[in-house]
Amino acid sequence: MSRENHETDKFPPRLMRCALGLALALALGACQSTGDAPGSYVANSKADGLPDVTLVDQNGHSLSLSSLKGKPVLIDFIYTSCRGPCPMLTSKFALIAKLLRYELGTKVTLVSITIDPEHDHPAQLLDYAQSHGASREGWLFLTGSPAQIEQVLAAYGLLRKREADGSVTHMTSVFLLGPDGHQMRIYNGLEAKPTTVTADILRALG
Repeated sequence: MSRENHETDKFPPRLMRCALGLALALALGACQSTGDAPGSYVANSKADGLPDVTLVDQNGHSLSLSSLKGKPVLIDFIYTSCRGPCPMLTSKFALIAKLLRYELGTKVTLVSITIDPEHDHPAQLLDYAQSHGASREGWLFLTGSPAQIEQVLAAYGLLRKREADGSVTHMTSVFLLGPDGHQMRIYNGLEAKPTTVTADILRALG
């Protein structure tokens, strides 16, 4: 038996689980300060979240992500055949859009990028937007080639994985970008409240 295993065996399993739980709690506490709302975190990435990558929106119009700089952008990653978290993310975005009211489009942009570009073309994105109450001015649904989508995902440190049943495994993170295209806040998309995200957006507007 190695020395590492021997040292571990000194602790009863219950105490080991408690120690691991405490370590996890401390790690999460380091990421989220006591002043942050649940599911809301300060971004640490220095990467450009709006690279010069040209995608296509739900209306078939080409658009470079870099052209969105100059105003805050809230961005998530979904796909239209998703039966799990994606409709929940879109529903939260719809509530945020409602709270933003006239700021949406004029001062703030919402962006949902598909992680299934092999199947999600503009027609599918438009149908998804309309069926989820997300057909609003200032809210873009974007697709592109698989290589382009991978390039955008890399800017956020994200990966997508297609499962055997055709579903796509992905993170449910949401990102608030400042006018310079860099991350300001990261959210657990299933946990953060729309009011929390909206308040952060309004603060970003100054």
